[in-house]
Amino acid sequence: MMFWRSVVFKLWSTFLLLISVVLIILTVMLLEYFEQYHMELTKKELTSNAAKASSVLERHPEIGMDIVWEIVDESAAAVIEMDGITSISPESEFSRQSMETALASQKLKKVLDGKQTIRTIKLTNSGTNEDVEVTVSGVPIVQGDTTIGAVYVFQNLSVLNDTKNSTTKFIVLAAVVAIILTTIFAFFLLTRITAPLRKMREAAMELARGNFETTVPIWSQDEIGELSVAFNQMAKRLNFNINALSQEKEQLGNILSGMADGVLTFNKNGSLLITNPPAERFLQYWHYEQGGSEPLQDQVPAEVKELFQLAIGTGEEQVAEMRLSHRSWVIIVSPLYNREQIRGAIAVIRDMTEERKLDKLRNDFIANVSHELRTPISMLQGYSEAIVDNIAQSEEEKQEMAKIIYDESLRMGRLVNELLDLARMEAGHLELFLDEVEMTSFFHRVARKFNAIAKEKNIEITMDIQEDIKPFAMDVDKMEQVVTNIIDNCIRHTKDNGTVKINAKSDHVGIYIEIEDNGAGIKEEDLPYIFERFYKADKARTRGSSGTGLGLAIAKNIVEAHNGHISVTSKYGHGTTFFIFLPRNVE
Repeated sequence: MMFWRSVVFKLWSTFLLLISVVLIILTVMLLEYFEQYHMELTKKELTSNAAKASSVLERHPEIGMDIVWEIVDESAAAVIEMDGITSISPESEFSRQSMETALASQKLKKVLDGKQTIRTIKLTNSGTNEDVEVTVSGVPIVQGDTTIGAVYVFQNLSVLNDTKNSTTKFIVLAAVVAIILTTIFAFFLLTRITAPLRKMREAAMELARGNFETTVPIWSQDEIGELSVAFNQMAKRLNFNINALSQEKEQLGNILSGMADGVLTFNKNGSLLITNPPAERFLQYWHYEQGGSEPLQDQVPAEVKELFQLAIGTGEEQVAEMRLSHRSWVIIVSPLYNREQIRGAIAVIRDMTEERKLDKLRNDFIANVSHELRTPISMLQGYSEAIVDNIAQSEEEKQEMAKIIYDESLRMGRLVNELLDLARMEAGHLELFLDEVEMTSFFHRVARKFNAIAKEKNIEITMDIQEDIKPFAMDVDKMEQVVTNIIDNCIRHTKDNGTVKINAKSDHVGIYIEIEDNGAGIKEEDLPYIFERFYKADKARTRGSSGTGLGLAIAKNIVEAHNGHISVTSKYGHGTTFFIFLPRNVE
């Protein structure tokens, strides 16, 4: 900062100006006083000399004139008028004519009338022929009661001017010295006063830069010291508040980042202020669905904008649901208030895809269970009524009806048991009984179950089992249920003269099982749901070729209970392949 803009310069210049004005006034007054003093002193001295000269002439008329010339100062001149004769001191610097002219004036003639007088007149200098100011004092010479003459003493005022000039120089010099000393002292004093202010300014600049640990030293116990204490307390309190705000902001940021729901905050104009990662993903889904490559700032779906306008306009919470990228999103927009004024809105975006999926599965579950139970119950009811009403005439017909009733009751029991097993598995109550199993004989035993049905449909079941496959620890009954369910699905969905292949190999990590058919295959849109309860790729649900729809769901739970993984790949019209991986050392 420029020096002349600083507080020190302003205070110093003000102080110096004040002192200078005071000293100038004092100097003028002193010069006036000394001028008057010297003038009065000169007049008194002239009057005294004139009186002495008059007294000498009165006492010693014969030699008095010589004595008068001695009394008169070298810078002065004397004139004696006595008995009509005018005598002038021999060393007078004034011309005789100018002196006689002056004595002829009415003001000086009063002396001859017995009156003392003192006047300032102008005389001509005999050396330079210039007029000079002279002070003249006239005293009458009295003898008895009669004035016999007069004594005039002339004093050149140049001597007085010289004295006045000398005094003036001295006073001015003293004033200059006083101003210089005052300036130095004022600058030193003001520097001491403003030094703490400069420190405070530097500390304030540090605070402005974000350094809230800054403090200023306490120089004294006066007002500046109190100001320093107040500044330090302010900085300490500000540091505390900033830290509290930073922690609160960090905590709020962590909360927003950790939320499963998306959060969008808008100001009153609709500009986007704050987002969290789930909300950013929602905006990315929307932007990519619009065909953009990069999300643009402040762009939100039209549905969100409409909810925002309604929330701002009505001051009430607005709720809507929209589908985006095959996912369901619920959007809740609430107004934000600043006391009584609406200052913006906050939108909470919740991904309801899983909830909607569960709702759909629950509804499908009820529909599927109802469907699966309705057919056997209808058949039980119909055939039992036929037996009760004696519709069947022969014993063979009654036996056939009873056999159908028995088969349907078994089917209902199997369905209920599978539902109970699946519920226990999903609740985590599945208990495994692990045994070392020789895998080659295990696969041959499972495959033999399907020899009859495979022969009936002329389907070939082939196996490619690793020759040195090691025994594997697993729950043999439950894994037999898994492989059985998968092979059963493959045979039921493979046309006559088809093939079902069973491949198995193992290493130190685990065992790898592949069961492949060349049947009808599964459509691509059905693949993600193939392991869900009651899901059937063949929507016709024909009895005879369709199961309960729970087999693959049970198989998935059993494999995962072994810490394994099951997956499926398929090409519609070309067959399906199931992959099972079971790790070793299952606990």
